[in-house]
Amino acid sequence: MYEEWFSPTAGAVLWTRTADDSPQRVLPDGCTDLIWMGGELVVAGPDTRAHLAEGSPGTRYVGLRFPPGRGPVVLGVPAHELRDQRVPLAALWPGGRVRLLADRVSDAADPAGVLEGIAADRLREVRPPDPLLGAVITALRARESVHGVAEAAGVGERQLHRRCLAAFGYGPKTLARVLRMNQALDLAREGTPFAAVAAAAGYADQAHLAREVKAFAGVPLSELLA
Repeated sequence: MYEEWFSPTAGAVLWTRTADDSPQRVLPDGCTDLIWMGGELVVAGPDTRAHLAEGSPGTRYVGLRFPPGRGPVVLGVPAHELRDQRVPLAALWPGGRVRLLADRVSDAADPAGVLEGIAADRLREVRPPDPLLGAVITALRARESVHGVAEAAGVGERQLHRRCLAAFGYGPKTLARVLRMNQALDLAREGTPFAAVAAAAGYADQAHLAREVKAFAGVPLSELLA
């Protein structure tokens, strides 16, 4: 069983999952998660392909999913170094500090609240996110070209690519594809016909939508929704 709810901390999403006999297919979304699992704090970096999250039935996971660009600020690690990785937090932060944090989560009646506190404390210690990031996300969701995004931001395309890698784990072209796929999935889950989904999300046609979903999710759209 999976549940999620909005967190006021850094515009993030809190979530819990209790494992069953079937792995959960986690899709690329440009986000980074801080997860409490098996008595350990783990970081899930931005994915470029579906990740099958498995676990012993009954195992409970608690996570804080940062919006695109925010996780690297909290963690202090460029997003591309975490891409497609599941890394112990102790590999990124001092081991002693992580052990204390892990004990706090383990002893808490509300582990999700402790994860929020970890993020909030960290955000008070570090510099704010790159101000360019929000504008990049907005422009790419509006299907602006990479050239247009760079020009509007007053930077070259190479610099935009470097800053996107550090913040999101992808270059802007890949990020645009990921954002578009998730927009399409939101429409499809509402019952919108696939052809209409493709048109609304900016795909050339339904076949293009199908190829993109299969490339990122690893399964056809109809199977993913089922």
